[in-house]
Amino acid sequence: MTDLTKTPPNRLERQLDRLSEVPAFARNWFRSVILRRAVPFTGTAGLDFLQMSRGSVEIGIKNEKKVQNHIGGIHASAMNLLAETATGMVVGMNVRDDCIPLAKELKMAFKKRATGSLRAVATLNAEQRAAMQASDKGEVKVQVTVTDEAGVNPVECEFVWAWIPSGPRK
Repeated sequence: MTDLTKTPPNRLERQLDRLSEVPAFARNWFRSVILRRAVPFTGTAGLDFLQMSRGSVEIGIKNEKKVQNHIGGIHASAMNLLAETATGMVVGMNVRDDCIPLAKELKMAFKKRATGSLRAVATLNAEQRAAMQASDKGEVKVQVTVTDEAGVNPVECEFVWAWIPSGPRK
């Protein structure tokens, strides 16, 4: 198994490491701006990239008019974007530079009405991260929890991500 403590940072992690030059009070804001530019749709919805590491990514979305449904809550599509982005980013923090991540499958069950803003936390365990380092091709089921302001989990999600070599197909 790959020793993850000796694994060098990948491209995404190296880019985010450059934020250490930004004053601490402004880092989260700058990180969100940079990532919103890289993935423009996340900017359209106003996702906030709150915490990013190899093991966990936390992203938030405010309950604002631009993402609301007809009853004033966060729209189902915005919930999906939130969870998909969190899972994709945690995979992106771990995928080798010679590979690209691709969303393969998603399941989302709406369980309760959401109250206010939402947060999604996606995680990968050490074994999953090691598998991404050991192979140029594979797939992983990414755990993600979506929580609203009342501490309720309004949706249950399951995301499967694949990674493949980034070069030309052979």
